[in-house]
Amino acid sequence: MFGQGIKNFFDKHRPKFEKGGKLHPFQSVFEGFETFLYVSDATTKKGSHIRDYIDLKRTMIFVVIALVPTLLFGMYNIGFQHFKAIGEIADTSFFEVFIYGFLRVLPSLVVSYLVGLGIEFTFAQIKGHEINEGYLVSGILIPLVLPINTPLWMTAIAVAFSVIIAKEAFGGTGMNIWNPALIARAFLFFAYPSHMSGESVWIRLGDNADKVVDGFSGATPLGLALNGVLDYNIWDAFWGFIPGSVGETSTFAILLGAAFLIITGIGSWKIMLSTTLGALFVGILLNTFAVNAFMEIPFWHHLFLGGFAFGAVFMATDPVSASQTETGKWIYGFLIGVMAIIIRVLNPAYPEGMMLAILLMNTFAPLIDHYVVQGNIRKRIKRATVKVQS
Repeated sequence: MFGQGIKNFFDKHRPKFEKGGKLHPFQSVFEGFETFLYVSDATTKKGSHIRDYIDLKRTMIFVVIALVPTLLFGMYNIGFQHFKAIGEIADTSFFEVFIYGFLRVLPSLVVSYLVGLGIEFTFAQIKGHEINEGYLVSGILIPLVLPINTPLWMTAIAVAFSVIIAKEAFGGTGMNIWNPALIARAFLFFAYPSHMSGESVWIRLGDNADKVVDGFSGATPLGLALNGVLDYNIWDAFWGFIPGSVGETSTFAILLGAAFLIITGIGSWKIMLSTTLGALFVGILLNTFAVNAFMEIPFWHHLFLGGFAFGAVFMATDPVSASQTETGKWIYGFLIGVMAIIIRVLNPAYPEGMMLAILLMNTFAPLIDHYVVQGNIRKRIKRATVKVQS
């Protein structure tokens, strides 16, 4: 009954937003809300079309659902790291830990969606077309890849830069060259580096900064390894009880999302697997020829540290900026894994690597697909020539 009531509400007010109605200038806004709740009843009139039960909004909602485990655990871990830093974790309940993290992450999510969707709605009105659905995912991804201490005004600027420069400037959803969420993070990393790295950006202390226990360090495992300190528990890294960006710490939660994306057919398992294989390949080489502590990190540890798992599952598989051909997906993912570990280990100024590796391969994805397609054309021509000669 409730659902039918909402549907009746949209049906009643639709004429006001159609051509000739007094609210026609806001038709795209009305359709945006309506199609968010209900599958469009628009039908094709002519020509050949592919008809499917799922549209772009539903695809994006599936990705958001896949991100829920990482979001929820990220909220808990923010609280966990806070109370651990001030030495009160043993005396704090699960509920208190989660609520603390929830209240710290929620403002970033609100700002991300308000600014991003506000710009999307504005561009839709100016252009007179439907609202792009891509930001449904970017809006949650951006807060998840940022440190918890990122000021809200920085988040707003990064979101605006991402949507306007990385997306709308190229034509909107489906036309962007780079992953918008990673562009937001890259913008902040190079514009405000002190807020994106170091030991003070990962733990939210607030008014309790003077209560930090002696010997506590807010450095991530990769930050420690860069300084030659391999002092971390790999299982803490797997479950996510380590400092880091909000959604990138728990490999377990990320794997739950990966399974959902693969089962639903939304995410490419080929890209996920090939990215992992590329990282393992370089990790083994570095272990073989190690000359410092960072190169001595067990090759399989790289899969659980930093933003590798999150990037491989939710960023590298972006259907717009990734390779489109099946062979190209293997090449694209493998090179992301290779570049991520090379940048992470061999560049002392940047102990991460996943963000830059994905953005770099986003740039080369069209070229990879071009050569894959040309290679297939040459093979077909060769087979046809041999058949004619025979």
